[in-house]
Amino acid sequence: MRRLTLFLLLAGSALAQKPAFTVGWSIYAGWTPYHYMNKAGILRKWADKYGIAIKVQRFDYAPSLDAFVAKNIDACAMTNMEALDMPAASGVPTTVLLIGDYSNGNDALLVRNGLQMKDLAGKKLLLVQKTVSEYLFDRAMTMGGMRDQIRKVRLINTSDSDIATAFIGDTGANAVVTWKPMVSQILKQKGVTSLFNSSQIPGEILDLTVVRTDVLNRPDGAGQKFAKALAGAWYEMLAQMSTKGPAGDKVLSAIAEGSQDTLESYKEQLSTTKMFYTPQSAAEFGASPDLKQKMALVRQFCFDHGLLGANTKSVDEVAIRYPDGSVQGKPDRVRLVFDNGYMQMAAQGKL
Repeated sequence: MRRLTLFLLLAGSALAQKPAFTVGWSIYAGWTPYHYMNKAGILRKWADKYGIAIKVQRFDYAPSLDAFVAKNIDACAMTNMEALDMPAASGVPTTVLLIGDYSNGNDALLVRNGLQMKDLAGKKLLLVQKTVSEYLFDRAMTMGGMRDQIRKVRLINTSDSDIATAFIGDTGANAVVTWKPMVSQILKQKGVTSLFNSSQIPGEILDLTVVRTDVLNRPDGAGQKFAKALAGAWYEMLAQMSTKGPAGDKVLSAIAEGSQDTLESYKEQLSTTKMFYTPQSAAEFGASPDLKQKMALVRQFCFDHGLLGANTKSVDEVAIRYPDGSVQGKPDRVRLVFDNGYMQMAAQGKL
């Protein structure tokens, strides 16, 4: 009996000492799969393989960024813009592990009563400020020849969990920028139309899984195990998700539950999401000249809007390193790294 008790105590102690990590996610077509990965046991399977523990935590979007910057979570689902500006402005170097998709119509600028971009000056517009929604609005106005009118629009910061209800309930709100499923919900309202959406800027709004660079580089090697487990689980989930027929629909329905959606609604969201279903396709995009061109636009927007930190005097003070080793900005000021390694390991079956 004493031996059994001792064995159980030692086993419990070993379990307690298992390196533990937390991933944050918020509702979006390309991120809600984390709900399924967790519920279906895929994430646990891969965590067990590498001798670690992974917790999944759901947030509203802005609070997920705050939790990441505050080092309360280790990895987070976020866009390329937030991966650059939020951590960089707070001195938190960040590494991109997974390029999940790009928004291909999911994000949109919606208006009431037939308003045009030229009409938006002085009008009330709801959005989650300092996020990719503000970027989309800026790109819409710039491409529409209305760049000089941007600062005249009344931007009202609104959380993603409240934005649909807030816009629908406030007839004094003339416009809104948000993403699906909220976009689809709002578009059902009489008199609401879409002026601009992310399919007009393909590849500029990327949806990523990122990790704090200090976590990835932990001296005990646990951070790299965490990255491998995430990549392995992610691509196992995507393989199930992209299966045709009833088996695939069953997985999509389970994912949709994470955002209280129906299968039909979630499929509609996926129709305007360019998913990188294979690690090969994701790694190819990560190595493409396109990525550098898109990030140059995002980087400049962040600098122009003071999102890279109050003391940042030049766009080059917050640099990005790409998989080929090239750097946009000052090489000693790298704050965001695109790492293709884990996607490539998945592609080569080395996880």
